[in-house]
Amino acid sequence: MGAALAVAAPAPASATGKYTVTALKFTVDVGGRRCTVDADLYRPAGVDAAHPAPAVLTTNGFGGSKSDGTADNGKAFAERGYVGLVYSGLGFGKSGCLISLDNPKIDGKAASGLIDFLAGKRAADDGTTIDYVTKDAGADPRVGMIGGSYGGAIQLATAAVDHRVDALVPMITWNDLSYSLAPNNVSDRSVPGAAKWQWMNGFYLIGEGQPLLVRSLDRSRVNSVTCLHFATQACETIRTLNSGRYPADKTAAVQEYARSVSPVSYLPRVKAPTLLVQGQADSLFNLNEAQATYETLKAQGTTAKMIWQSWGHSGGLTDPASGELNLSKGNLETSYVGKRILSWFDRYLHRKKGVDTGPAFAYHQDWVSGDSGPNGSYATAPQVPALSRQLYLSGDGKLVDNRAKVARGSREYRNRLIPTSHSEGSIAGMTGLPDPAPHDTKGTHLDWTSEPLTAPVDVVGAPKATLKVASPRTEKVQNSGDAADKLVLFAKLYDIAPDGKKTLVHRLVAPVRVPDVTKPFTFSLPGIVHRYEAGHKLRFTVAASDDAYVGNRGVKPVTVTSTPEDTGVLQLPVVR
Repeated sequence: MGAALAVAAPAPASATGKYTVTALKFTVDVGGRRCTVDADLYRPAGVDAAHPAPAVLTTNGFGGSKSDGTADNGKAFAERGYVGLVYSGLGFGKSGCLISLDNPKIDGKAASGLIDFLAGKRAADDGTTIDYVTKDAGADPRVGMIGGSYGGAIQLATAAVDHRVDALVPMITWNDLSYSLAPNNVSDRSVPGAAKWQWMNGFYLIGEGQPLLVRSLDRSRVNSVTCLHFATQACETIRTLNSGRYPADKTAAVQEYARSVSPVSYLPRVKAPTLLVQGQADSLFNLNEAQATYETLKAQGTTAKMIWQSWGHSGGLTDPASGELNLSKGNLETSYVGKRILSWFDRYLHRKKGVDTGPAFAYHQDWVSGDSGPNGSYATAPQVPALSRQLYLSGDGKLVDNRAKVARGSREYRNRLIPTSHSEGSIAGMTGLPDPAPHDTKGTHLDWTSEPLTAPVDVVGAPKATLKVASPRTEKVQNSGDAADKLVLFAKLYDIAPDGKKTLVHRLVAPVRVPDVTKPFTFSLPGIVHRYEAGHKLRFTVAASDDAYVGNRGVKPVTVTSTPEDTGVLQLPVVR
């Protein structure tokens, strides 16, 4: 960490009556580079050395800065008496250094230096020091963190390298970037699944375009001609996934790097109480990622609770009256998630031991009115529901509830050289452009559809399926040494209304790179929270492609055969 350099007079502060805001800069040495971190300090009125307050540290999502919606965090918590330190993450806004994907050794170390400032241990570059943050010890300030997406993972990265962090609220963030960028939903994730080329390249262009978006970039933000603004390994990861070729040596390097900058690799070092908030409408970082982080933290004894809200990277932010948190609206006290966050900080920053931090698990029900009960449109549970209902894939295309009902039969689909199924336009989600309805082309997918439901069925969690396919062309090449020669398929769940209208729940799909087409394989689907109403049908679909992902190399016909003794099984986590 670079030493503070007193180079200028303290920056002027702006006042609101409730708090003052002071612009500060901090010089840090991280990742072999010296660079500046751009930050704003929010000081509540009445807070001083004799009347200290806990601090809240927060930073931006990918492509943002301290001046975008991140500032809402500083304002919201300063208005509620917390000292706020809001900063632009490394490589964004006016902060220097390369984009290192929230690497604990780089981004986490830089954030740790800001905690030194909150502790009074170091000064800002202009000589500013503070002495009004509550402390647990001499250089141990009482500090919590909050933020979403890129500003979510940085919390876990920081807590892994600095145990002075007292409370975390990571929102809509990742567990394992190797899964986020190229999901393979089988348990063996030694090879990439199907690269999310739209999400991946959208963010890549945002990152590489920073020199065009922000004037006067310093040299610490420039890497090379071939990798302008990212850490070199990040660019190599993108190029490998875009290539559609996954030889063992390259994929091993990609997997190792993506996981090294992901919570999956350093969660054992995270001890701070963590309230995870994940979005149900999120094809970038789905509910499975939060559940994986949550279960790891719980298993190792770290205090953790989890909320599944409606909105995520794929949209879904509703009016605050429905109970959804929207910090730009200042509705912490009136939204379910906001009240849970305030309670979390009351308990772990103000150390109010009698505060109830809520149930272990809560989830948003979009079929329930926001004013229907004490938790609004949220239901609560001691844990994520277990898989409790089995359905079987019949040879006649039906989804049945008993093996004895399975008809014998075989059906085939085949992919084409261009994608023939559409789930979502990730780029449309990023740009606000119209997104066509999900669809599948005849002959390139197989469906299994249930009878109309006699009562509502609430699915809460990640369904799981076991399937056996035959693909002779794949069998000949799947052991070539290049994982791209293995079969890729895309599984998903539709809700079919009585009038025939079909809805792909949150537009989510499960890419699967089949380990071995000669053997049965089991895979998880993205977690969902959805009510299938009475009279509706549930449809399980396996498609040959999806235009949001990099798919099969070459044409690979697939046959699925069903008999009562040997057929595919779909398991659902049903609450009702």
